[in-house]
Amino acid sequence: MPLDFSEEEISRYSRNTMLPEVGEDGQARWAAARVAVVGAGGIGSATLYYLAAAGVGHISIIDGDQVETSNLQRQILHDIHDIGRRKVESAWEALTALNPHCRLKLHDTRLDAANIRDILKEHDLVLDASDNFATRLLVADCCWRERLPLISAAVGGFQGLLLVLDPAPGNPCYRCLLPREPQAPREGILGAVAGVMGCLQATEALKLLLGRKSELTHQLLSYDALKCRFRHVKREKKPDCPLCGQ
Repeated sequence: MPLDFSEEEISRYSRNTMLPEVGEDGQARWAAARVAVVGAGGIGSATLYYLAAAGVGHISIIDGDQVETSNLQRQILHDIHDIGRRKVESAWEALTALNPHCRLKLHDTRLDAANIRDILKEHDLVLDASDNFATRLLVADCCWRERLPLISAAVGGFQGLLLVLDPAPGNPCYRCLLPREPQAPREGILGAVAGVMGCLQATEALKLLLGRKSELTHQLLSYDALKCRFRHVKREKKPDCPLCGQ
């Protein structure tokens, strides 16, 4: 296997490398990749677990909150013993126990206009698993300006959304879909739906890191858990977009 994989790692990733779409070269690409995950909550828990399990070599975890009791029905990185701990610390412990070969960088902070560029710019791919539109727009704007590919996932109630933002000419940005922050009421979340969206986000990330194209650069994937239905909604670049338009 390429790079300096140990016998334990070769065994650990054998079901990955059996896949012709991955192979030894793909596993090596994952090991060399640098991925940032914004949010270690409901979506981020599943995303982080599967990125680490797959063998992504460098993962930055960005979250400025602490674990609360109300988090535990969906944020499976954390358990009852973590209540009151910083989420990045709890996430580090869980992911290191799963795969000690991953290098984890912790950012115990909330992203803002002053720090976001310095935190995100060193990565190959950014995954937004945050829980509010203000952060999603901030991350999307920064990634577009820094030419960083972004996978954004969101969940509310029994609904989930996923899209990929590729800052290449002709592709739509996040503000082509959502020009400004909407007034979103606080709502409940079915924990398993957050897990579904995190798994989908991780899968899309692993595909992009292999150099494969995504169908979601021009589409929005919508998941309705009550109807067990996925739907694709076409996304188009808008000439009057405040971020990428003329």
